[in-house]
Amino acid sequence: QDGQSDILYKFWTAVTQTLSSQFQSATDSSMFLKQAFEGEYPKLLRLYNDLWKRLQQYSQNIQRNFNTSGTTDLLAELQQMEEDAQDIFMQKTQDYDPEKALKDSLQQYEAAYLSKSLSRLFDPINLVFPPGGRNPPSSDELDSIIKTIASELNVAAVDPDLSLAVAKNVAKTIQLYGVKSEQLLSTQGDASQVIGPLTEGQRRNVAVVNSLYKLHQSVLKVITNQSSFPAAAEQTVTTALKAVHDLMGSAVQPLLNSVGDSVEAIIITMHQEDFSGSLSGSGKPDVPCSLYMKELQGFIARVMSDYFRHFECFDFVFDNTEAMAQRAIELFIRNASLIRPLGEGGKMRLAADFAQMELAVAPLCRRVSDLGRSYRQLRSFRPLLFQTSEHIASSPALGEVIPFSIILQFLFTRAPAELKSPFQRAEWSIARYSQWLDDHPSEKDRLALIRGALEAYVQSVRTREGKEFAPVYPIMVQLLQKAMSTLQ
Repeated sequence: QDGQSDILYKFWTAVTQTLSSQFQSATDSSMFLKQAFEGEYPKLLRLYNDLWKRLQQYSQNIQRNFNTSGTTDLLAELQQMEEDAQDIFMQKTQDYDPEKALKDSLQQYEAAYLSKSLSRLFDPINLVFPPGGRNPPSSDELDSIIKTIASELNVAAVDPDLSLAVAKNVAKTIQLYGVKSEQLLSTQGDASQVIGPLTEGQRRNVAVVNSLYKLHQSVLKVITNQSSFPAAAEQTVTTALKAVHDLMGSAVQPLLNSVGDSVEAIIITMHQEDFSGSLSGSGKPDVPCSLYMKELQGFIARVMSDYFRHFECFDFVFDNTEAMAQRAIELFIRNASLIRPLGEGGKMRLAADFAQMELAVAPLCRRVSDLGRSYRQLRSFRPLLFQTSEHIASSPALGEVIPFSIILQFLFTRAPAELKSPFQRAEWSIARYSQWLDDHPSEKDRLALIRGALEAYVQSVRTREGKEFAPVYPIMVQLLQKAMSTLQ
């Protein structure tokens, strides 16, 4: 009535300021109270939340009483007054949040509580990673860290804002565990050797990865068991866990790289074998598979049993080794398509190698058929070995499953020596050409290199004034045009 439309704001500011100063003076004069309010802050906060709920109910009851007891005219007048007052109230204090103002009177206790909470979380970690220590925590030690995390989150569940603040502390705790674990990792040369049994450094790296994995899984379980856990708090912890997963990845990467390099080195030795022979009398290959394939199968089986079997995180290992299996198949098909000359007997032996390749990569994956496109390529390429060039050019697998560049590369093997493969024309070794293909994954670049080889052949035929081109040449040109048109 007196135009004091901000009465509620003035009153509430006075109440919250009084609370702040009373709490301040009480804890300044009593160490016992100070410790109680800081140590049992979540209980204090719960009392505040209950007070706020009661105030809200009270407010709603007053509204309801007005609405039921007042006449229609009075009600309309009150509503009008309330709307006006609300607007003026909001104009003066647009960003004023009465609930926040109430909780702010406890600000100093929250800060102290969160600081102590962080100490409680950090202490067990600092304890199990002593300076100069060489090993990750034992299972029991890790369990006590997880129990502390669960306990801190449970106590904070009285309030969403407190839950978020404690979740940030938990994220820092997970980061600390990651940093301490990373310091234990061996990065010396023996960490990535794949020649002998597990070295001391490799054994430690396995233990560190297993420990990170247990932490990752246990914390995930804790946050899924938190009832009414705020989304922002969950996101905070999940982001910290992702960093743990990434650290596991970088810990096994040197070993994976070593294995990948060895696999590539074994596959490329197929070019040291002779595939030019004709069919033997029986029409069957002399041996079930080539030498390099035997070596590859033995190597992969040994690597899985000697190194990767010790990791407890099977899914994580398979996610990494399946990528290696896909790469091995890609390299196998790439090199198989480059074999020149390829006789009928050689085709039979290569077809046997295609079947054996599935057995070779099997230990690296859950199921070979899970390898998706790589697996389909392996299956689709094998029958092409025995088809005519015309049949190959019209195969439905082309472009869909097997890239055009691979098939064109393969058709060079059916041409006379004068029609040089792209790597022969460039005077590269097969290893260098393979590296070039890795550096140029786009079909456009690969097809351009193939086109150059075909154009060089035309030039050489014209130079020697030849009368006709090799039968496979027009098929390759047609296929190249078809490939280029799909890129448009």
